[in-house]
Amino acid sequence: MDLLTNLTIGFEAVLTPVNLGYCFLGVFLGTLIGVLPGLGPMPTIAMLLPVTFALSPVTALIMLSGIYYGAQYGGSTTAILINLPGESSSVVTALDGYQMARKGRAGVALATAAVGSFFAGTVATFVLVLVATPLAHMALKFGPAEYFSMMCLGLVASCVLARGSLIKAIGMIVLGLLLGLVGTDVTTGALRYTLGIPDLEDGIDLVIVAMGMFGLSEIIRNLEHAEHRETVVTKVSGLRLGLQDLKQMAMPVLRGTALGSILGVLPGGGAMLSSFASYALEKKIAKRPQEFGHGAIQGVAGPESANNAGAQTSFIPMLTLGIPSNPLMALMMGALVIQGIQPGPTVMTEQPELFWGVIVSMWIGNLFLVILNLPLIGIWVRLLTVPYHVLFPAVLVFCGIGVYSLGNSGFDVGLLALFGLVGYIFAKLDCEPAPLILGFMLGPMMEENLRRAMLLSHGNALVFVERPISAVLLVLALASVLLIALPSLRRTREVAFTED
Repeated sequence: MDLLTNLTIGFEAVLTPVNLGYCFLGVFLGTLIGVLPGLGPMPTIAMLLPVTFALSPVTALIMLSGIYYGAQYGGSTTAILINLPGESSSVVTALDGYQMARKGRAGVALATAAVGSFFAGTVATFVLVLVATPLAHMALKFGPAEYFSMMCLGLVASCVLARGSLIKAIGMIVLGLLLGLVGTDVTTGALRYTLGIPDLEDGIDLVIVAMGMFGLSEIIRNLEHAEHRETVVTKVSGLRLGLQDLKQMAMPVLRGTALGSILGVLPGGGAMLSSFASYALEKKIAKRPQEFGHGAIQGVAGPESANNAGAQTSFIPMLTLGIPSNPLMALMMGALVIQGIQPGPTVMTEQPELFWGVIVSMWIGNLFLVILNLPLIGIWVRLLTVPYHVLFPAVLVFCGIGVYSLGNSGFDVGLLALFGLVGYIFAKLDCEPAPLILGFMLGPMMEENLRRAMLLSHGNALVFVERPISAVLLVLALASVLLIALPSLRRTREVAFTED
């Protein structure tokens, strides 16, 4: 009965002209930026954070979440048609999807991706409904020590799952933590790392860091590459799936949905990890693994289902525990904090229309995505011919206006340019910026919970290992570091992510 009451609250929140409109806008933008190579949900959400100031919290989160899971749909279109993934989680889809298109089965590949994603998104939302309440009740038992340990696990997981060097990932985490400490100490009122600059006394805004590290740096990186897009087909037909196709994709879709739903919840998980894991699983259990990479429909159905399921269940720890499972969730969390809402277990009771409204909007958003992806496929194909030099000036202007609107400060725009340059340098050095954003978001929260735990324990640092839940989380974090530090596993991880 409680579940029905909660879902009723969610439907009442979503089924308004404004929220339905922003839900459609979110999934439309998600599909659009997924289709256009060079963009992605991270820079898009970062650039749209200033827009959310004028929206209610539930409307803002409905739109931003639509962009996130919508990009998982759109990214498969470019992966299949031009072998250029529009989103990182669609890298695996390109392996077999592009080969299917070369064999004249582009319509079947696109339909497989759409059907698999719709099914996975629907099931993942049911999972979100079922586990949200128990997790929120469990989170109420968490104290400062448990929250600190949980955040440690999240940061360690982001290092472990980051591409490239483990040392570089740890370095980015540490830099993010330090940047998060810039400004005025809330407890003592002391200024920290401000370099004597008055504009830094209130700290660095998440929007500036995210826009610079992802938006501006991505523009610079894309401009240095010559455009070469070879579209296999200019008109897609044959979107109807045959009986044999449905038989071949049924089990991969189910397995991908289950795998993505689980991996999305884990700290550091999400759409990309889910798609890679699903492809590896399908290839391992296939009767004819030699077909993978040459147009196997299972290589499209499994990863596409997994990445959409992972994208939606990654909302669970952010909404229920107040801890982002990946950098994109950190941006979502930042959007709520900007609105004056602290994500966590109390959101379910204090802001039920926000909590359940976002969950219900995912069902409606997935329905919108089916309407957008299959009937309008011709429009997406034509968009692939838009030159990047036409797109980037508009993106650049939008970034500048958005950051200036934060505080009507030219200093913020200069800081944006600085972070854009730094992000570009990091990309050249193979330092992934995503762990930095996660560290920047979690740093102040970790410090606050560390101080609270030490105060409550009268300075006894053993409180973190004496409390069972905290101890288990710290052991998991330590075990993750030790496992990934083993040379053999490190080499395996490097090979697994070289294609992204």
